Amino acid sequence: MPIYEYYCPSNDHHVEVVHGMKESIATWGELCSLAALDPGDTPPDAPVERLLFPVGVNTPRGDSDLKNLGFTKLVKRDSGVYENVTRSDKEPRYMNAGDNSTLPNLKGKITD
Repeated sequence: MPIYEYYCPSNDHHVEVVHGMKESIATWGELCSLAALDPGDTPPDAPVERLLFPVGVNTPRGDSDLKNLGFTKLVKRDSGVYENVTRSDKEPRYMNAGDNSTLPNLKGKITD
C-alpha cells in the first residue's frame, strides 16, 4: 500500500500514513486514529490536506538515450521488415520476420 503525507493547518503538523488508494482521510481525528497518534489539543474535526509530490521521471529524449539505457527500438519499414534504430555495431540494421539471424542481441543487453 502507498504512503501518504497529510498536513493539518490547525496545528501545522505533517503526518505520514499507509492506506489504500481508494481510502480518503478528511479530518485530524481520522488521521490520528489511522496513525495511532494522540490528537492533543487539536479538534478531531479539523480538516487535513493530502500533500502531493511530483515524481521524478527520467524520460529518454531520443533513440540514442534508449540505446544507452539498453533498450531496443524497432521501427516498421515494410511488411515483416523492421529497422533496429538502437542497434549496436554487431547487430544487423534490419530485422526480417521469420529470420532468427536478424533478431537483436537481447542477451548482450541484459545485465544483472
